[in-house]
Amino acid sequence: NSPTGAPQASQAQQDLSATAPGQLRVIKRNGTVVPYTDDKITVAITKAFLAVEGGNAAASSRIHDTVARLTEQVSATFKRRMPSGGTIHIEEIQDQVELALMRAGEQKVARDYVIYRDSRAKERAGRAPEDQVQAHPFRITLADGSFAPLDMGRLNTIVTEACEGLAEVDADLIQTETLKNLYDGVALKDVNTALVMTARTLVEREPNYSFVTARLLMDTLRAEGLGFLGVADSATHQ
Repeated sequence: NSPTGAPQASQAQQDLSATAPGQLRVIKRNGTVVPYTDDKITVAITKAFLAVEGGNAAASSRIHDTVARLTEQVSATFKRRMPSGGTIHIEEIQDQVELALMRAGEQKVARDYVIYRDSRAKERAGRAPEDQVQAHPFRITLADGSFAPLDMGRLNTIVTEACEGLAEVDADLIQTETLKNLYDGVALKDVNTALVMTARTLVEREPNYSFVTARLLMDTLRAEGLGFLGVADSATHQ
């Protein structure tokens, strides 16, 4: 066996885990999608405590117990929200870490954690545009099994047109909630299904979302029909 075999196998396993249905996944800032694990949350919370209490706190059983408890709380929050799996942005995880620290009465640790996040955000914002990763986090799997970047322009067009002329509906909300339920390698047809399901869940909030749902469903059916005829891979409702 080659010495590089183990890392390559590990990466392959991670890629498979990140795209498996029913799993929680994390969108990193560089756009990649990885499996959700407790380990990085534990490390982040531990570092937050050590930054306030010093390196000697690393051996404290109180710190270890507190970190374990807070990590479990953060993980439980996401598992409760998405029992069937889903995609979480790294910022959402950090928001929950911050909230867990405050609820636990660890105000000083939480405050330092907020300051740390702000400083890192300013550091990222100050980088030259060419240093920032522009790739979209998701690739879609086409009917022939090949991959292609998720076309955000088309996604935006479909949702915007589906919401056109309807009061009290939010196209951005539909897109944001849909993206939370996608993952790298998702089938194109499942992207369309996710749009429809997202709009449908918003009907209780605003009845006009029922019209949005119908338009999105019509777009899906039309795209399937045109694809079957070999005319086009996509269509909008107009």
